[in-house]
Amino acid sequence: MLPGATGFCGGREQTRSAPRPAPQAPRVGPKANQEHLPQWMQRHQNLTPEQQQRALENEPGFRQLPPQTQQRMRDRLTQLNQMNPQQRTRMLERAEQMEHLNPDQRQQVRGAMAQLGSLPADRRQVVARAFRELRQMPPAQRQAYLNSEALQRQLSPEERGTLNNLMAVEPLLPPPMPRQPAPQPIGPPPQ
Repeated sequence: MLPGATGFCGGREQTRSAPRPAPQAPRVGPKANQEHLPQWMQRHQNLTPEQQQRALENEPGFRQLPPQTQQRMRDRLTQLNQMNPQQRTRMLERAEQMEHLNPDQRQQVRGAMAQLGSLPADRRQVVARAFRELRQMPPAQRQAYLNSEALQRQLSPEERGTLNNLMAVEPLLPPPMPRQPAPQPIGPPPQ
């Protein structure tokens, strides 16, 4: 979908006077005639950031969105354009993965991430590091680590709750990025 909006993508909106079918289970993924964010970015990649902003504002339905949603979409597009290609690809993959979750799953992921984001920066880093470490472990080892005295001492009850909520949504998240090797210093070897 387009930057940050649920239920809005490129494509033409169709209005029909035909009766609506009986309600069904919530639809997962894009609606008919909608384009996901990666496809939209691919289609508009040769435009300048200013031209992309204009293209976004000219998308069908954009002007009917609440002003704060419009601004959030503009900000998301600006953020994407400021990323390096690897960061942008990762962000687009995450957005695509979120599109395939049902609304309850999407809300669960957003809630866990918001809970992490509400922690003070230094504590957020500690919890995020523990989460990354847990994602690398096999399930049996994860549980032992979660119950370990070291983790109990390191994290407050609130932080452990945040970590548990992150672990609950972990299967819904994209796989972790492979760890990059530390850069090697350039120059003559130390003597």
